Amino acid sequence: MKKYIICGFLASIMALEGSAQSSTNSAYSQYGLGVLADASQGFSRGMNGAGLGLRKGNVVNALNPASYSAIDSLTMIFDVGLSGHITNFQEGETKVNAKNGSFEYAVGSFRLMRHLGIGFGILPYSNVGYKYASNNVVSDMTGAQTNVKETHSGDGGLRQVFVGAGWQAMPQLSVGVNFGYLWGTINRSVVTSGSSSIKALTKNYSASVNSYMLDFGLQWMQPMKNGDMLTFGATVGLGHKLSGDPTCQILEADTTTFVVEKGFSVPMTYSVGVAWNHGAGLMVDADFTLQKWGSLDFPHYNAETEHYEAMSGLLKDRMQLRAGADYVPDAYSRKFLSRVHYRCGFGFTTPYYNINGVDGPKEFSVSAGFGIPLQNAHNNRSVLNVSAQWAHTSAKDLITENTFRINVGLTFNERWFAKWKIE
Repeated sequence: MKKYIICGFLASIMALEGSAQSSTNSAYSQYGLGVLADASQGFSRGMNGAGLGLRKGNVVNALNPASYSAIDSLTMIFDVGLSGHITNFQEGETKVNAKNGSFEYAVGSFRLMRHLGIGFGILPYSNVGYKYASNNVVSDMTGAQTNVKETHSGDGGLRQVFVGAGWQAMPQLSVGVNFGYLWGTINRSVVTSGSSSIKALTKNYSASVNSYMLDFGLQWMQPMKNGDMLTFGATVGLGHKLSGDPTCQILEADTTTFVVEKGFSVPMTYSVGVAWNHGAGLMVDADFTLQKWGSLDFPHYNAETEHYEAMSGLLKDRMQLRAGADYVPDAYSRKFLSRVHYRCGFGFTTPYYNINGVDGPKEFSVSAGFGIPLQNAHNNRSVLNVSAQWAHTSAKDLITENTFRINVGLTFNERWFAKWKIE
């Protein structure tokens, strides 16, 4: 069984590496680094991604590396997940549906020694994938009006592979760190075509990213008088410039190439959360995250200077609020439905980019899901996590998106380090 689990986990990583990185059809992925991905795992997906205070011995929680110190000393945990979604795009009276899906993440965790846990895996960071056309009426060199068609397309995205450690420094305090390697490519293009009096113009934007990610986390466990537990969680992600030089090629009569050295960056990120555990049956978690995108420059073709250069004011600070609950009637009951975890959550996210000088779209989302225990003759603690999420993304006079997403995650939680004794 251990060999099958390891082979399955490695196959999942190779599938993530070999598959197309983009899992979106959103026109909003043409801005910034694309549509930022949900980095939560199966347990948290049903809670709409909340989990900074989540601290359990049978769950991999890469949202906060301090949680690794809670991993059960007798188990090795693997968690793999995939998703599929249908999105309805609406602009004015025009409506279009699109389907998409991806193999999203593969993570694992184990206890290295007393009070020290290790986490590792691969997670999505951003996705780019869109194609649309627009028609405009302009005046040519003779003053006559003519139709010009602009075709916009893009693909790619970023992923990160990471390894982390969580250490329980005190009975109530755990600290942790995730060190990741971020990589991927982003390609975008704008093709302008019209009558013979309008010169065809193509702008190709490309960048290949290879850089590091560094995140620190802590959790403070505060027992309550009635036996409940409050867990306060916090993380800090270091902002820095990314290696790789964004390039813009303009193809007209001749080809002009612009390069912005280390033009991409990731922001300082601050997250705080609290989880309330009522006995072994109920957990409620609420998180708040602030990403300081507004302090970063971003490469953009400046029509006034006719140069591709780093500019300020294109990005803005992103705020995200997520909350969710997990309830299991009786995890040790003989009744199957009493052992199932029932989950729900909601979230609200502000945009991290401006569109033509105004705010991009805000997102509101709700979710619900189940954690279905899988027991065999060896009484393992593996769980099938299934959740559904509806997300509404909109802004005034811009495209409205309604996405229905299904997430499926499988957590392998096997006893590896127990020594069986026969009497």
